Amino acid sequence: MKGHNEIKKDIPSGFSVRATEWVGTTTSLTVHTVIFLAALILPYTGLVSTDKAFLVLTTVVSLEAIYLAIFIQMTVNRSNQSLAEVEKDIDEIQEDVDEIGEDIDELSEDVEELSEDIDEIQEDIGEIQEDDAEDEKTDATTNNALQKIENNLQQIIKEIETLKTTR
Repeated sequence: MKGHNEIKKDIPSGFSVRATEWVGTTTSLTVHTVIFLAALILPYTGLVSTDKAFLVLTTVVSLEAIYLAIFIQMTVNRSNQSLAEVEKDIDEIQEDVDEIGEDIDELSEDVEELSEDIDEIQEDIGEIQEDDAEDEKTDATTNNALQKIENNLQQIIKEIETLKTTR
């Protein structure tokens, strides 16, 4: 995207630009006021007749108005060109924003999928822990049963030994 200074470089800095910039200044107002006052006072000095002074003043004012209108239109045209470039930049930015929005949507979907995967993994861990707890209970029950069997076998062995010795 072009910055303000880059757009300004694209605009030709010819007489028309300088003239339209100058017309809007305090200096321009002062110069025009002095010229108009001089044109109005000049006939009273006797150097020029009133008719000639007003004819020259009217002609100069008319020509100035025509040129200012042309300069203003040239400025409007340059402004429209600059606006078209800015509009193009805005369109490109909007496209980028739309792409970013799509990327965010995709990332949101990925995050949701990851959340689902995490939930499944947690469920699996819970099942494994339940299975381990059941296995531990089974192991404890089996160990208890084996301990009882071993105790019973030792008692039977003692009884057999006792029977052998009493016979």
